[in-house]
Amino acid sequence: MLTNEEQRVNIYTTDTYPTDPHQVTHETELSALNLNWTEKDLPERVRTKHVHRLHPYLGKYIPQLVEVFLRKYFVAGQTILDPFSGSGTTLVQANELGMNAIGYDISAFNVLLARAKTAEYDSSLVKKEINEILELVQATIGIDPGQQKLWMECTKGPYLSSNNNEYLERWFAPQALRELLTYRYYIEAGDFEYKDLLKVILCRSARSARLTTHFDLDFPKKPVTEPYHCYKHRRICHPTQESFKFLKRYSADTIKRVSEFSSLRSRASVKVHHEDCRNVDFPEVHGVVTSPPYVGLIDYHEQHAYAYHLLGLEDKRGDEIGPAANGKSRIAKETYQKDIADVFQRIVKTMVPGGHLIVVANDRDNLYEGIADSLDVEVEDIIQRHVNRRTGRRSTEFYESIFIWRKMD
Repeated sequence: MLTNEEQRVNIYTTDTYPTDPHQVTHETELSALNLNWTEKDLPERVRTKHVHRLHPYLGKYIPQLVEVFLRKYFVAGQTILDPFSGSGTTLVQANELGMNAIGYDISAFNVLLARAKTAEYDSSLVKKEINEILELVQATIGIDPGQQKLWMECTKGPYLSSNNNEYLERWFAPQALRELLTYRYYIEAGDFEYKDLLKVILCRSARSARLTTHFDLDFPKKPVTEPYHCYKHRRICHPTQESFKFLKRYSADTIKRVSEFSSLRSRASVKVHHEDCRNVDFPEVHGVVTSPPYVGLIDYHEQHAYAYHLLGLEDKRGDEIGPAANGKSRIAKETYQKDIADVFQRIVKTMVPGGHLIVVANDRDNLYEGIADSLDVEVEDIIQRHVNRRTGRRSTEFYESIFIWRKMD
């Protein structure tokens, strides 16, 4: 077991080549791992392979990191838990390796996204349904204004109207909003098998169709309605006025990604629960691979506000652990530490003896040493991973800690 001093300073540096996740086995020594992948080692197209990019998600860890530790500590047929499952990275990778996966998340959109990623699909039916709803929307938005008004009157309902939703009317140009609402209407009115997948396409399209700059899609502060200098395209750009082009683009991309994952998906079970993990009776599991929310940094509901307003999802941001709205005060950090510790304490009770908890966190506030001390675990190692490439305009590099804890026998 590591001493407190060893826990603070154990940072692996290695001259070896970056680790190939596929080559990791139970016998792989932790000291042999080089997890400091560069952009050249793991370009974005690899980090966002198949369903991992069904929808952008700020604050998730890369699937290759998850795969390394799944291969190192677990085997097919075992059950892996992620109590903060987010966009479903752990669940997808566990299934790919034949492991059963259980996830919990407080965010309704995260649960929708994770379920869409991990569902078992008939690829031909996916393609048929996605193309069918596109054709319906295109035919509807293409009719002349008089007929369109008549059609809207004949199909009145909550799914074809913004219901005077201030957010939607503020953040979308009229034409873009009409196209999104028409797509939403057909999801609910149609007899589709894969409605969750269609909802993800709708939300991904809405994210891109908002009245914001092309280079600020993560957390735009206010709608942009005038031409602007675009840092992404290095020219004057105009706010988006339509959304159908995004619906069409992301439909094709979704068909491709779902097909790719379907060829890799195992028959292992995946269960995703929309629950607060502080109030859950956890089932018996063999281990945990997770990345808890950061304290006072990311508003996990606000980054997908468009989805909550479009789909009428239940907003539980007030129940988030370490919400951005609470900041990083001493009290906020103490509350966060207590909440995370409570979740892990209850998980450890249901884990098999000798099971591992792999926890990835940007622990700049040094909260996780205290969390580990409160658990019936042995601290096997703490690895500091250098993250030296980011997406968008967030270019700051940083270190994240990988805590490797083992339940006492």
